[in-house]
Amino acid sequence: MERTSKLNNPSLENSTRGWINGLIGVVIFSGSLPATRVAVLEFDPVFLTVARATIAGILALCLLWLFKEKRPARHQLVPLIVVALGVVVGFPLLTALALQYVTSAHSIVFIGLLPLATAVFGVLRGGERPKPAFWLFSILGSLLVIGFAVSQGLTASPTGDLLMLLAVVVCGLGYAEGAKLSRTLGGWQVICWALLVSLPVMAGLTWYRLPASFSTVSTPAWLSLAYVSLFSMLIGFVFWYRGLAQGGIAAVGQLQLLQPFFGLALAATLLHEQVSLGMLGVTVAVILCVAGARKFSR
Repeated sequence: MERTSKLNNPSLENSTRGWINGLIGVVIFSGSLPATRVAVLEFDPVFLTVARATIAGILALCLLWLFKEKRPARHQLVPLIVVALGVVVGFPLLTALALQYVTSAHSIVFIGLLPLATAVFGVLRGGERPKPAFWLFSILGSLLVIGFAVSQGLTASPTGDLLMLLAVVVCGLGYAEGAKLSRTLGGWQVICWALLVSLPVMAGLTWYRLPASFSTVSTPAWLSLAYVSLFSMLIGFVFWYRGLAQGGIAAVGQLQLLQPFFGLALAATLLHEQVSLGMLGVTVAVILCVAGARKFSR
């Protein structure tokens, strides 16, 4: 009888759906850096950034019109602009620039800091008082990443590493602001409205940065542009924010810790990039530090 009641528990069922949707979102996001790496070899990084935002913005406009969503309140516009600057413009542009200097496998190590950056901005924005152990894990994780970047100085690019660190910071801010905003505006609506807010500027820049010819662009580059436009920029966020809404931001947010593993696997299998034991070890260590920081964040 007790077992039957658990199986019929709507709250438990909704939480399970949240984890499934969140996991789908993380898997989709894991392909972003490998796809960007392929696309940036043949597309200008700025054009790639504005084109993917324009394509996703047009689709977001269609979704908002189809579901007849209410316009955001005036006080929600500034947070939406912050989300747009973080995840629509900042992270895609900075990673596209970084991937001109480093491999996607190298850059994925830095993505291990993304949950930590999100948590830090969540603390700053939410006024929470984390336990001292939180800051211990935070500093340790940061030192691991910095140490890895320094150790790779002869073969990797300091410019690429700096761009990746900046990308993580702005994306963490965008995630935290979006998570806070989704409580009142709705899950997938946040990314759609953020895309729509930035659409006029992104569409104008896409036209301005339009290459004279696409004749030399290969099929893999086109497919990569399609992936980062449709999946990384929009569809992934639909699953991700739906998962956060159903299963809880703090709980489902833990799934971000799996992203470096998925990303390294994709970089190795699809792009045939070398994933060293040291790179894998640092990724695991960073993930453990982030997990510890999240555990003591309250």
